[in-house]
Amino acid sequence: MAATVRIGTCSWADEGLLKAWYPRGVSTAEKRLRYYGERFDVVEVDSPYYALPDPAVTERWARRTPDGFTFHVKASAAMTWHEAEPTDEDFRLFRAALEPLELSGKLRGVLLQYHPRFKKSDEAKAELARARGRLEPLVPLVEFRHRSWTEENERADTLAFLEANGLAFVSLDSPRTRASNVSPTIAASTHSVSYVRFHGRNAQTWNIRGGIAADRFDWLYTPEELAEWVEPLARLADESGEVYAMFNNNRDDFAPRSAQILRGLLDEAGVPASGAVEPPPTELTLF
Repeated sequence: MAATVRIGTCSWADEGLLKAWYPRGVSTAEKRLRYYGERFDVVEVDSPYYALPDPAVTERWARRTPDGFTFHVKASAAMTWHEAEPTDEDFRLFRAALEPLELSGKLRGVLLQYHPRFKKSDEAKAELARARGRLEPLVPLVEFRHRSWTEENERADTLAFLEANGLAFVSLDSPRTRASNVSPTIAASTHSVSYVRFHGRNAQTWNIRGGIAADRFDWLYTPEELAEWVEPLARLADESGEVYAMFNNNRDDFAPRSAQILRGLLDEAGVPASGAVEPPPTELTLF
């Protein structure tokens, strides 16, 4: 049986969502997460990349989401060569901050988005090989930001290495450019968990100097663009135990709007999917 494609966004608290997606009255951290959890059953939390949360905060994330809800969390900058060589202590601190969420059973994967300086080499592969032991039983979700890993003559070796080391390749939808920090679009699975991140296709703003994240990911997908992913997602669903399609185009409400478009396309194609739907209205009763 094919896996269900679970659709979500990369954050529920980006500034764009606060301004353009949440209705009036949904104005506290608790109300926003509960509102999100009524419409999606998975989210990627990117804020720990910038600063590790207090364990009391991650405990509240678990408590405020429904049974069956899934979190994936972006690794801290210290874990992915954005600062210096990662250490066991960097991973320990991350795990400690997320411990309540992990103990709740709702934390599934850790997004390891490596710095563009993390080019393919024997040393880099050795660093990757350590990730599984540092994160077990969580799933290491590996996103490369240097195309040396995914060039045509390196691709098969990279994917085979990830599979042999229990690492999940992150498939990307990104700007169609030859920039060295943009990988080509490859829908591939190296783990029972398949993971796709939608960054948008704004080549003009991807490497803009001094820009904010919302500038880089300023892209509202069209149905035609997302239709390109229906067949690959259906294939990943046949090959994997779990499939996640996560939208990181975080300008305004572009991520949930794009998610709704993808959900409609998957429904039309008969591909099992969850998320990106409005809950049924609450019926008023006299009692």
